[in-house]
Amino acid sequence: MMTAQARHVTGGVDTHGEIHVAAVLDSATARRLAVAEFPADTAGYVALREWMTGLGTLDAVGVESTGAWGAGLARSLRDHDVTVIEVDRPDRKARRFDGKSDPLDAEAAARAVISGRATGLPKTADGPAEAVRAIEIVCHGSTRDRTRAINQFKALVVTAPADLREHLDAVSFRRQLELARRFRNDYDDLVETQLRFALKTLAAKIAFLDDQITELETRTNELVGRAAPALAGTFGVGPHVAAQLLTTAGDNPERLGSEAAFAKLCAACPIPASSGKTIRHRLNPGGDRRANNALHTIVLVRMRDHAPTRAYVARRTTEGKTTAEIMRCLKRFVAREIYIVITNPPDDLPTGHHIRQQRLQAGVTLTALANALDVAPTRISTLERGLTFSNDLAYRARDWLTEIAA
Repeated sequence: MMTAQARHVTGGVDTHGEIHVAAVLDSATARRLAVAEFPADTAGYVALREWMTGLGTLDAVGVESTGAWGAGLARSLRDHDVTVIEVDRPDRKARRFDGKSDPLDAEAAARAVISGRATGLPKTADGPAEAVRAIEIVCHGSTRDRTRAINQFKALVVTAPADLREHLDAVSFRRQLELARRFRNDYDDLVETQLRFALKTLAAKIAFLDDQITELETRTNELVGRAAPALAGTFGVGPHVAAQLLTTAGDNPERLGSEAAFAKLCAACPIPASSGKTIRHRLNPGGDRRANNALHTIVLVRMRDHAPTRAYVARRTTEGKTTAEIMRCLKRFVAREIYIVITNPPDDLPTGHHIRQQRLQAGVTLTALANALDVAPTRISTLERGLTFSNDLAYRARDWLTEIAA
C-alpha cells in the first residue's frame, strides 16, 4: 500500500467569501482522497496547505477565482512554493450532467489540473501592475460619477425657472459651476430654493471629482512611467491605455507564454468563420474587453496620426479590405508590439532625466533642441520632466545630442 509520503497528490479549491472547500486527488489515478472546508483567512490558508501536504507530495493546486475570492489563498500558497494553477468554473454542460456542489467543484478543479485542461498561472498581483489596477478602478468610478453629475446638473438647468435658466445659459458651463457654488438657499419660492441647493450640491461634487481625477491621473502616469516607460512611450499609448494593458498582462507577464496568448487574452485574435468557398474570419467576442478597447484606442490614434499606419490603411483599402478588417489586422499587430514592449523592453531607451543632462552638457537650449527635432518646446519640456513619454522622440533627441557632441 502506498504511503502518504510516497504518494503524489493534486489539490483543487472552490473558493468563497467565508469558506474554501478543498479536495485532494491522487495524481496518478485521479482518485479522490479527501474533501474538507477551511475558513477564508490566514489561519485557514495555513491549515489547508498543511492538510493537503499531509496526504502526500503536493504537485499543484487548482484554485478558482484567483483574482477574487481565491486571491489570498493563491498568494499564501505561492509564498510557500506551491504551484498554483488558475481554474475556470466547470462549464454548464458538465454541471448539468455531474451536478453542482462545492465539493464537486473543488474536485473538478483538481481534475482539470491533472488532465492538463487547466495550465494557466494566475497573476501574482504583488507589483506595480496591481498598484496601477487599484488606482484605475477608482479613477474609472470617479469619471463615471463626474459624467453622471454633469448630466444631472444640465438636466436641472433645462427645467429651471426661466430667469435662472436664461441667466445660466448665457455663460459657459465652467462659469455655470462657479455661479452655482455661490448660490444662496434663502429664496421665498420653495422650488427655486431647493433647485438652487441641488445645483450647488452638484457643482461642489463636480469640483471635488475634478480634483480627485486629476490626482489619480497623476498617480497613474507616475506609476506607469516607472514600471513600463517603454510601454508608456509607445505611439498611441496614453496613461490610461498603458495602465490597462499593464494590468491585463499582470506583474508576471511571462505566464502568458507567447504574444499569441497575449493577443487572445486581449481578444485581438480573429476566429475562423469559413464555410465552403467562403474564407473569412470574425471578431473574437471573448477576452479582456477593456484590453481590447485599449488596443482599439491605439489603432484609432495611429490611423489618424501615424504615417506608416496611414500608408498601411491606404494599401489595404486598395486591396478591397473594409475598415473593420483593416482595424482587426492592426489590433493583432499592436498586440504583438505591446507584448514585446512589456516582456522585453529595450535596454537603451533614454529617460527624460538622461536627455536633460545630455542637453545641458552639450550646452543646447531646450528651444534649440525642439527646433532641431521639429517639435514644440513644450514636448521636450514635458518629456524631460517625466510628464509625458515618447520612445521615438527620446531616441531622436539622444541621437541628435550625441551627434553634435561628437
